[in-house]
Amino acid sequence: MDLTPRIDYFGNFDPHRVPSPCFVVDERALRDNLAVLADVQKRSGAKVLAALKAFSMWSTGPIVADYLSGIAASGLHEAKLGFEEYGGRDRGREVHVFSAGYKERELAEILQFAHHVIFNSFPQWKRYKALCLEAQRRRPELRFGLRINPEHSEGHTDLYDPCAPCSRLGIVRSLFEGEALDGISGLHFHTLCEQDFKPLQRTIAAVEEKFADLLPQMEWINFGGGHHITRCDYQVDELVDAVRGFSERHGVQVYLEPGEAISLFAGILVGEVVDITWNGGNQAILDVSATCHMPDVLEMPYRAEITGGARPGELPHDYRLGGQSCLAGDTIGEYSFQDPLQVGDRLVFEEMAYYTMVKTNTFNGIPLPAIALWNSETDELNLVREFGYRDFKERLSGHDWQELGPASPTEGGGCV
Repeated sequence: MDLTPRIDYFGNFDPHRVPSPCFVVDERALRDNLAVLADVQKRSGAKVLAALKAFSMWSTGPIVADYLSGIAASGLHEAKLGFEEYGGRDRGREVHVFSAGYKERELAEILQFAHHVIFNSFPQWKRYKALCLEAQRRRPELRFGLRINPEHSEGHTDLYDPCAPCSRLGIVRSLFEGEALDGISGLHFHTLCEQDFKPLQRTIAAVEEKFADLLPQMEWINFGGGHHITRCDYQVDELVDAVRGFSERHGVQVYLEPGEAISLFAGILVGEVVDITWNGGNQAILDVSATCHMPDVLEMPYRAEITGGARPGELPHDYRLGGQSCLAGDTIGEYSFQDPLQVGDRLVFEEMAYYTMVKTNTFNGIPLPAIALWNSETDELNLVREFGYRDFKERLSGHDWQELGPASPTEGGGCV
């Protein structure tokens, strides 16, 4: 995997220009990625959607809408965001929604504006089929699909493998027996995570083998996400050929919904050293937290790269970096630096646009990082959002909260 950006986008960025901590997204890098995806869209005939689960900084929504066909959402709130801020309402961009399980009131709202609604099981589809078909009578552009599980794993980490044994995601082939598909116009699969074309190629072969009899009944097939199309070493031409070939063989519209590829190389997280301590080795406490600001460092886990930092022992001064929280394991990792760290030094964590901003939390009251949009070509810098005490306070109790009394019998139960 080559995670070397085509351009050193942040090489000339001064981290002292923003408050700390702060996510900084480069508009130029974002547009470069989107241009690659738009080229794939044009040459392959696929429609490319931005998966908001990875990157939903909606101030960039109009930029995304300049290049792509729409968005892919994982539930009501992402779907509404896509409709409102990514061209779904006023620019004709498509809104596709998948959920592992819909609540009726959520689905009823989704059906008012979404284009594709994808179900994770036959029981869910049958439970809501009448509701869906009634909505389709009012909005003929509505389409419904089922997520399939090809039972073909390509993932390297169980946490991110939708085809792991006993996965709750997608319908395995055996469960299609005896089920009617009237009302269903497409299938969706998602098996990849940060991967290139070859795993997709093998997955397509598995889908064509297991679901060959169903494909002629479909209008569209969604190849899901996990495609690192904007990486330098991604086999773009092979992807284009595969999509065109699949579309021609089966007479379907293909969709791709990359997430990370939208903002790959496009974001950093600026942090500041707030203390230097020692316990068996040098420790640096930062205003950046693994558990609050980059939880995948602990969950996946993975090593966050730091500009000018190296692995322990590679440079003269070693430090274990950690956050301000009370979690003993709030450790970002061990790094070495050319010069000793000092209180007030700024550190730049690379590749921090995707699956970081969407996962931040306020555990311990740790402040959320500010958000800035920069353009490495024009040097224009805009502070999009800062967070403070009120954001922490009102997350768990509203500003105008009121005590809830006992529910009436007609309200279907009260608070327990």
